[in-house]
Amino acid sequence: MLALHAGVRVHLALGATDMRKGFDGLAAQVQTVLGADPFSGHLFLFRGKRGDLLKALWWDGQGLVLLAKRLEKGRFIWPTIAREGVVTLTVAQLAMLLEGLDWRTPMPSWRPEIAV
Repeated sequence: MLALHAGVRVHLALGATDMRKGFDGLAAQVQTVLGADPFSGHLFLFRGKRGDLLKALWWDGQGLVLLAKRLEKGRFIWPTIAREGVVTLTVAQLAMLLEGLDWRTPMPSWRPEIAV
């Protein structure tokens, strides 16, 4: 698992990204489309058109790290509010997203029952 230090922000790049892009192409997209610094130490997430492939770009202080995850079944839940831009997630929401869960409306696993 990726060990992120406190203060790292997680940014989702809205819309579909060309998943053929590598380090340089995704870093350029962070700068031009998102208006952010790819060398800031924040984590930037990109999703492909089909929705089953996710790429993450992160500067660890020594170099760019490119991670990829493909779901065998299902799709990564992605905001559909805009075609371009960025949404910021918490680390807990990132964990749910990487598991293929709906991070937008987390449901508690239990509910208190009425005391009799």
